[in-house]
Parts: sequence; C-alpha cells; structure tokens
Amino acid sequence: MFDPTNLTTTVAALGFALAFVFGVVANKTHFCTMGAISDIVHMGSWGRMRMWLLAIAVAIAGANALSLLGLVDLSQSIYPRPRLIWLSHIIGGVTFGFGMTLASGCGNRTLVRIGGGSLKSLVVLAFLGISAYMTLKGLFGMARVNWIEPFAIDFTAMQGQDLPAIGHHFFGFSKNGLQVIIAGAIAAVLIFFVFKDRDFRCDRQLIFGGLVIGALVVAGWYVSGHIGYGENPETLETVFFGTNTRAAESFSFVAPVAFALEILLLWSDSSLAVTFGIASVAGVILGSATYALISRRFRWQGFTDIADMRHHIIGGILMGFGGVTGLGCTIGQGITGVSTLALGSFLTLFSIIAGAVFAMKYLAWQMDRN
Repeated sequence: MFDPTNLTTTVAALGFALAFVFGVVANKTHFCTMGAISDIVHMGSWGRMRMWLLAIAVAIAGANALSLLGLVDLSQSIYPRPRLIWLSHIIGGVTFGFGMTLASGCGNRTLVRIGGGSLKSLVVLAFLGISAYMTLKGLFGMARVNWIEPFAIDFTAMQGQDLPAIGHHFFGFSKNGLQVIIAGAIAAVLIFFVFKDRDFRCDRQLIFGGLVIGALVVAGWYVSGHIGYGENPETLETVFFGTNTRAAESFSFVAPVAFALEILLLWSDSSLAVTFGIASVAGVILGSATYALISRRFRWQGFTDIADMRHHIIGGILMGFGGVTGLGCTIGQGITGVSTLALGSFLTLFSIIAGAVFAMKYLAWQMDRN
C-alpha cells in the first residue's frame, strides 16, 4: 500500500538540508532585510539591500525557468491565486514591517539570531509563533477573515493575479512569452542596478549571499513543487506532499513557525507531520548555530532593559499577525512570492518596506524626544 509519509519525509528532509545552508549563509553574510532597510535610512548604505535584490533577481529567473520547463507549476502555489486580497496584503505588510523593526529583524533573521545565541530572539520567536497561530486559527483569525479578507479583487477571468496572466488577458499575447519577457526584464533590471555599484562588485561576500539565498529559494520550489508532487494511489488525486498549504511552497518564516509550534504541542496527533516549512525553521536555526560555533561568533545575548523587551515582544506579535495576514514575510513574500510574479506579493513587499521605514522614523523621533 502506498505510504504518503515516505514522500512527505523526503520533502521535509530536503527542506531541512536547504534551510541548513540558508542558516549558514544568512549568518555568514549578515543577510537581513530589516538591516538592509536600516542601512539605507540611517547610513545611506545600499550594500545589504543590493544583496537582497540580487537574491530576488535570482529567485525570479530561476523559479520562472522551472515553470517554463514544466518542472514546477507556480500557479499551484498560494501567491498567484485569482482572489487578490489587497487590503490583507497592505495591512499585513505594513504590520509586519513595523513589527520586524521593533524586534530587530524579520522572521528569518530571528531564527538566525537564535542560532547565534540570542535569547531575546527566542522570546520574539515564541510570541511570533503564538500570534501567527492565533491569526491562522484563533482570535486574530476571526478579525482577519471577517474584517480584512472580504476586501478583494477577483482575477478569475484572468486565470490568476500574476503579471503574465494579467498581460495575457488584456493584450492577448502568449502567457509563456510574457512570462519570459516580464521575468527576464525584472531580473535584468535588478541585476543591472545591483552590479552597477563598484563597491558591491568588489564585495564577494554580499554577492555570494545574494546568489545562494536566491538559488535556495529556487531549489525550495523544485523540492516541494516537483519532487513532492505526485499521485496518491489511494485517492487517485495528484497532490503536493509535505507542505502545510497543500500547494507548492518555498521558504517562508511566519506561518511555518506557527505550524512548528502546533506540532510540538500536539506531537501525539498522528494527523500532523513534519513538513517542508516546519523542517526549514529547524534547519535555519541549526545551520546558523553551526556556523556561529565554528566561526566562534556564538554569543549569549539578552535584553538590555524592560523597554527593549517590550519592543521585541510587541514586534513578535505584530510579525505573527502581519506575516499570516499578508501571506508571507520578507522571505515568504519578498523573495518566494515575488518570484511567482504575483501582484499581491509585490504589494506586500512594498508595504513591508513602508512599514519598516515608518517604524524607523518613529523610533528615531521617540529617541530624540527623550
């Protein structure tokens, strides 16, 4: 008899391996979206932002290459679905961006810092996970479903909200052709912008970080969307094994934290299994910890005072709510979602940046006031 747990285990194991590398590289290169935005706002430095943009360019090029080759169907993910919940993307993005600034980093950076010995990031992760679970299935979820998600635009007539589908609907051009043009153009513009800076071209670490993080997102799509895609003989349905969304996935670090918390609390529930997302949470932490120990960068860190603790707890709660409401974080939407060319992903991405900038300006004003 077919045992779906075998393929689920394979997908989870590969997800863990990729995330382990993710954790090593993110720690080594100081890959952090909040830090990249902060560098620009406070110092005018674009180095880490260019690394993030390079990762986006690689992810867009790679994911769409997989799609065009028929290896992964990006439309079978949560991002380009026909219903554009535009208010959710805006509120979720702004809330997440504000929260990650209070918490000194996004979901991915929180995992990396835990691996490096940050106890305050462990507190952030706990509140992020609780808040995310409450937004998925609890009290916050009622507000999300009843008050925010009803504001939506239906793209069913266009067969999706991704840019190639929209272009095909309005202009009649081949969707595959548009996918090549749009993905290629966005990736090319980003790469040109990234490498036109001489300092960045000379910084091998930043280039390495951008290339590897982007490639890992592409590999994540292949693992869940190709290796984990198959027919279940018991139901005769073709399904995605090893993902919580029952769809193709790559890296994201908010909802998977909630699912990791759920499986830890309900370990005896046989209906639950370790998935790609859950395994990736553990992989990033252990990868980061391994690098921190080998490089002798591991340091125990705690809160400096009550105000610092308050900011991080509030930040974790906001990230949990915002990440689920906006369908992803700086990695989940900012790289993974954007690689599908989904309109909602771009909307969330810009909203996250806006929320982070606003939070930084607010905190600077608060410090000046005191």
